[in-house]
Amino acid sequence: MRHHARLIFPIYIFSCPANFFLFLVETGSCSCSGCSRTPDLEGSACLGLPECWDDRCEPPRPAQHILLLLKVVLFRPLSVLATFLLLFYTLSRISHLASFLQKLIYLPMIPIIESSVQSLINSWPSTVPRCLFGLVTCSKMFFIMFEFHGNQNISSFFPLKLQEQCSFSWDWGPSFPTQGIWKDVRIEAYNICHLNYFTFSPIYDNTANEWHLEIQSSFDVVSSKPVGGQVIVAIPELQTQQTYKIELQPGEEVVNLFLKINKNITVRTWWPHGHGNQTGYNMTILFELDGGLNIEKSAKVYFRTVELIEEPIEGSPGLSFYFKINGLPIFLKGSNWIPADSFQDRVTSDVLRLLLQSVVDANMNTLRVWGGGIYEQDEFYELCDELGIMLWQDFMFACALYPTDRGFIESVRAEVANQIRRLKSHPSVIIWSGNNENEAALSMDWFHVNVTDLQTYIDDYVTLYVKNIREMVLSDQSRPFIPSSPTNGAETIAEGWISKNPLSNYFGDVHFYDYSSDCWNWKVFPKARFASEYGYQSWPSFSTIEKVSSKEDWSFNSKFSHHRQHHADGNNQMLHQARLHFKLPQSTDPVRTFKDTIYLTQVSRFRSRAEQLPAYGGKWKMLHYFARHFFAPLLPVGFEDQSVFYVYGVSDLHSDRTVTLTVRVHAWSSLQPVYSRVTKRLVIPAGQAVVLYKEPVSTLLRCGNCTRERCVLAFYLSADLQLLSPINYHFLSSLKEASGLRKANITATISPQGDTFVFDLETSAVAPFVWLDVGSVPGRFSDNGFLMTEKTRRVSFYPWRPTSKRELERSFQVTSLADLY
Repeated sequence: MRHHARLIFPIYIFSCPANFFLFLVETGSCSCSGCSRTPDLEGSACLGLPECWDDRCEPPRPAQHILLLLKVVLFRPLSVLATFLLLFYTLSRISHLASFLQKLIYLPMIPIIESSVQSLINSWPSTVPRCLFGLVTCSKMFFIMFEFHGNQNISSFFPLKLQEQCSFSWDWGPSFPTQGIWKDVRIEAYNICHLNYFTFSPIYDNTANEWHLEIQSSFDVVSSKPVGGQVIVAIPELQTQQTYKIELQPGEEVVNLFLKINKNITVRTWWPHGHGNQTGYNMTILFELDGGLNIEKSAKVYFRTVELIEEPIEGSPGLSFYFKINGLPIFLKGSNWIPADSFQDRVTSDVLRLLLQSVVDANMNTLRVWGGGIYEQDEFYELCDELGIMLWQDFMFACALYPTDRGFIESVRAEVANQIRRLKSHPSVIIWSGNNENEAALSMDWFHVNVTDLQTYIDDYVTLYVKNIREMVLSDQSRPFIPSSPTNGAETIAEGWISKNPLSNYFGDVHFYDYSSDCWNWKVFPKARFASEYGYQSWPSFSTIEKVSSKEDWSFNSKFSHHRQHHADGNNQMLHQARLHFKLPQSTDPVRTFKDTIYLTQVSRFRSRAEQLPAYGGKWKMLHYFARHFFAPLLPVGFEDQSVFYVYGVSDLHSDRTVTLTVRVHAWSSLQPVYSRVTKRLVIPAGQAVVLYKEPVSTLLRCGNCTRERCVLAFYLSADLQLLSPINYHFLSSLKEASGLRKANITATISPQGDTFVFDLETSAVAPFVWLDVGSVPGRFSDNGFLMTEKTRRVSFYPWRPTSKRELERSFQVTSLADLY
């Protein structure tokens, strides 16, 4: 009887596909008679296990190890560029398996590199072949000098190494390239067959008006003859069960099943957060095979459809670009997801749930899994399914040009196939994207490609993302695919896959960054079909910085401040934005100035969108609280155009809503409004934005006996005296020009209320941008960073660990804008 085993390396840190050369080096000697020797690591002598090594050999001593040397071939012109060593199991731990394990090693090394390594190692015989090179010889052989010109504090060779690309830094994060296996390794032995994977896709048949499941399973059959049996698939809650006869042939065998869902049972669909429930059904699949082998798997099945709509728009050039979920247009509200930590072993279940819960708590429904990071672990996608978070899933290629030699393409295809199998059953994944910004990089000549070589790079781009990745993704009928982000969608296809202007506002999606224009000026921002990446930097709160710094670092111009800034001129850009609307801190205490400057970098994002919402560790930045407001499902949006003040009513709801709009004029010097206007009952249609109010600013100022510098506008929606929306504000001048604003004395009374705490605030004056901070106590407030225009206000604090009233009182600090001057 033949037995087989596999070593499981479930690691997710690698993002770029590659080929592997594997070298086994024995660091001791075999005691089998006739072949004992001690290898010379400095020479080029034949190293490795003796040819006669088998179960007759005495196991090496426990101190001896096998070293697994991976040589990575990544970039065609540079050949082998990276080497790293993994300390493997001692021979004493695995050699006793040799007597019954004919296929000794089988390595599915995670979603990215599984197939490349698996196919290589599975071809080995039961005795491990010898390595032909010494370590030093190998190192000398592949030693190559090359030069890079990187950005500020960023290592620039990330495209050339099998690694999470942003681990070499990006303009938002540090450079911490990692290596090694960071999850458990296990051995599985089998002597009939092994289930490699099973995956499924729910598909809706519009003609028959019914759901069905397409189920695929892959087996490694090591039996010398066919293995018969049956498969039972059951979804009890849908009263659906079916039995299939199967016969598995020796070798790699794929089984495809088609399961019709009982039409007499109503299938409840999966909806994004804010639009319905995330209903899922428990499915079991049981393989009953010859020889008494039973393999049972279970999974959660969700039903939803997704369409990407690109259609002509009446009265406008270009095409639309929006999504329908279950036939309903859905406005995507969210952020880009970068790796949650530079070290993936720190990303626990609690960390993932905290961060993803913070997404939905801020009224977001979408994350873009950015292509410079990693394919996330299974639990990430499961939580997004559970919470109703839609995912725009990039493949892990970003801001770089990649080769298309045969070996590289084969490894890419293995990577893509694995990710499609792994992720396509998740309803949260609504679109595949081939890469991050590589179409734009070629079209806009980011890399200053020689004109004589440009067509070669274009051909490589089409080969990689269109002829390979796209061709494979099209087998997944449950979601659309775009070749890049940003892209012009259908227009990019029409132009031959590289658009002349991939940042067009009339097609596809855009990425937008402008650090010099006023981010409070709404006219600066593009009127795009879909904005998938944009933002401004801001510093985290001082209570976050304090944990990882010392007093000499607490200056905006310190070495620490410069070193942690990876975006060129980023600190000056933040100060520039702050200066446009605020006076910079004036304290003679440098530490006080540092704290106040950090505060201003967050305040100045009031009308913009920043690059990072929660800070590292999960603490919400001020913008995260602002996002909770501007992503609210029912929202009044106010802006000024040619000295006329407009308020639009914006609804993400599925039904019309009758509301009244209240507009108030507040003087900076008074806690009582100087003018208030309440409209008649107005209707905001479902899923639309309509004008509710417009008034010349001069009329509002005259009614309140105000000037632009002395007053601010507040407005909100209500019905039957119930607040239906956030209270929003419109500044009539920059805050640095505000007149009548004085320092407010704000006090808080803290009271426990179940698992939460209530903060009753009282102020002596109007206070812009009131920021509540409880230091290192983890948690979030119901609101923060708000304008306090009334004498009292109540907010709740939701702790993320047990705390007490005493601890909160000891840690509590409050800051408002006037405290800086």
